[in-house]
Amino acid sequence: MDGFASTPDNTMELAEITRAIFVGTAGDVAIVLASNTELLFKNVGAGSILPIRAHFIKATGTSAGNLLGLV
Repeated sequence: MDGFASTPDNTMELAEITRAIFVGTAGDVAIVLASNTELLFKNVGAGSILPIRAHFIKATGTSAGNLLGLV
């Protein structure tokens, strides 16, 4: 498994489609799945791993921090 730091952005796609997203600092995570479905994960705890295939982490709606894309 490999990974990369991710800064939420409304227009810039992630470097790769993820297998999961690690949340370092608690908060909400707004994502766009590989299927282009938009989801908002509310109140995600610090240290959580979201096992999702995403190609965007949106700035609008995301309050969590220290996000890592896992591939």
